Amino acid sequence: MGHGLTSVLFVALGGALGGMGRFAVSNVLARYLGKTFPWGTLVVNTSGAFLAGWLLGNQGLPSAPSPLWLFTVVGLLGGYTTVSSFSLQTIELWQSDQRLHASVNVGTTLLLGLAMVTLGWVLSGASL
Repeated sequence: MGHGLTSVLFVALGGALGGMGRFAVSNVLARYLGKTFPWGTLVVNTSGAFLAGWLLGNQGLPSAPSPLWLFTVVGLLGGYTTVSSFSLQTIELWQSDQRLHASVNVGTTLLLGLAMVTLGWVLSGASL
């Protein structure tokens, strides 16, 4: 099996697992917290940001992506986090006259995402 195909398989496997994780977390949070605010998407995006920061702090940004990087960051976290769901849910809130919820979703996702990636980086032991 060629190097390119192996890389694609690592990304595909990680993406499949990440997507299933996102689906599970979003459904559990919707069941317990309701659907008036996209808690599941907020949690997966911010926890994914934390893990990305932690992995970057531990591994650094590779000049050539390793199989582990392809599986975890590109595949797993790429499938786990979602800008498309975030965007759709924000538009749905806005269009249903829940503009405050839509604005809170945008601000919270951005600020908490940046805070979590920084926290992950710091907790990895890397210096900013």
